[in-house]
Amino acid sequence: MASPSVPPSAGQPARIAANDSGQASEPAPAPADTSRGTLRIILGDQLSRNVAALEGLDPAVDVVLMAEVMGECTYVRHHKKKIAFVLSAMRHFAADLQAAGIRVDYRRLDDPDNRGSLRDEVIAAATRHRPSRIVVTEPGEWRVLKDMEGWAEAAGLPVDIRPDTRFIASRQHFAAWAGQRKQLTMEYFYREMRKETGLLMTGDGEPDGGQWNLDRENRKRLPDGVTPPEPLRMPPDAITRAVMDLVAARFPDHFGDLEPFWFAVTAGDAERAFDHFVRTALPRFGDYQDAMKQDEPTLFHAVAALYLNAGLLDPLAACRRVDRAYRAGRVPLNAAEGFIRQVIGWREYVRGVYWLKMPGYAETNALEAHRPLPDFYWTGETDMNCLRQCIGQTRREAYAHHIQRLMVTGTFALLAGIAPKQVCEWYLIVYADAYAWVELPNTHGMALYADGGVLGSKPYAASGKYIDRMSDYCRHCRYDVSKATGKDACPFNSLYWHFLEVNRERLKGNRRMALTYRNLDRMDDARRQALMDQAAGFLATLEHA
Repeated sequence: MASPSVPPSAGQPARIAANDSGQASEPAPAPADTSRGTLRIILGDQLSRNVAALEGLDPAVDVVLMAEVMGECTYVRHHKKKIAFVLSAMRHFAADLQAAGIRVDYRRLDDPDNRGSLRDEVIAAATRHRPSRIVVTEPGEWRVLKDMEGWAEAAGLPVDIRPDTRFIASRQHFAAWAGQRKQLTMEYFYREMRKETGLLMTGDGEPDGGQWNLDRENRKRLPDGVTPPEPLRMPPDAITRAVMDLVAARFPDHFGDLEPFWFAVTAGDAERAFDHFVRTALPRFGDYQDAMKQDEPTLFHAVAALYLNAGLLDPLAACRRVDRAYRAGRVPLNAAEGFIRQVIGWREYVRGVYWLKMPGYAETNALEAHRPLPDFYWTGETDMNCLRQCIGQTRREAYAHHIQRLMVTGTFALLAGIAPKQVCEWYLIVYADAYAWVELPNTHGMALYADGGVLGSKPYAASGKYIDRMSDYCRHCRYDVSKATGKDACPFNSLYWHFLEVNRERLKGNRRMALTYRNLDRMDDARRQALMDQAAGFLATLEHA
């Protein structure tokens, strides 16, 4: 979600100030500035003091514009908890800037003259402050960048759109790496990032432990009797409470629960939450990174993606902290490498793919999947316990970890042939860490194979056996994961074979699918037909929102 914006009130911009107790207070009126300084724009996912738009700031003449806007809150119907997180984090960040002596023109969502769009707020601020230029950091979404490119003409001022230097690989860096490669294999990009950063590297330029990737050591099922630690939960302060009231009033029909709200909304609290993860959960994260468990939403995960993606945590600094914990003997290598791979590997890689392939990337549908999204993706009301668990916690927490997203909600959508645009919109709506640059490639490419193999060399198709191997969900399900046909058969099993048959012409030439298709072809005709009939019968029962 790009930074929401709000229109100026009667020429009087609002400022976030600190009250006598040192706590951030609500925006208060401030006189308009008429200098010829720079108007610097901070979006809602750019809440970092080292963001490029703030470089070279002169507090004597420059003004920072931060705006909450309805357009950014509603271009998809974001989870209520996500909107509350972004708006509260924005207000706290503005207070920190103001306390440092920086003038902040802060536009609230509930200002009576809120203009509702980021562009209109920028134009209005330019009129109020009469700057010599506008400076902004490139956004994380193609849609917002295209709008930004029209600001100069709309405002009658030069606009400097700066690269987002919080990422290790710039867009140009990734494009140069991609070059003329036929396959954009993440593993090779990840190795380059390891060499460039020095993370988990020996003095001789080799990976610690002699291997680059320990993914095979991240696949243990969580044993009975192992109790994961709780993430550090932050009670809402007065500003967050006010935002929650605003969200409840303005977005009552948006997806998800607003309470309990426990996310950090400041850089300091995000750092505390991450330190807590490194101490309590990271040591076992490596073993159980891919595990799932009934009524355990976080297991040993950091729940840090929303802080990284909003700018409250610095990704390279977080990885260096994990590297130090490994070198100090506090965490095993498979834990440190598993975390670092997710950040400097996957996170940087999917951003690179997004900007390299947009805007056409979002339009691809390699498997010609067109079935509407089932209603239970919104309600969580389904007899399939794995989906009920993952969607239910997503409604409550605006969070699910990567295996729940990829191998449960993502795999079902893949097997059932759900339309990619509907699935991608759902993922963008429901998770607090979801922004287009990270959500689209992960969903469109990795989960749905809608890009035809840009991200993955084959579809992540799996039967119920995978979910049973990595979780205890099947124990609590009315369906029998050992069965593929019959009234109590796990739907994932027949859907798996149905998916392979439906997509035979598209996938049979994929060398990594050869064994799978040989297994399908060895089935007798009666067995194959029974599976196809079972899947078709199930798909016919799906209700669509």
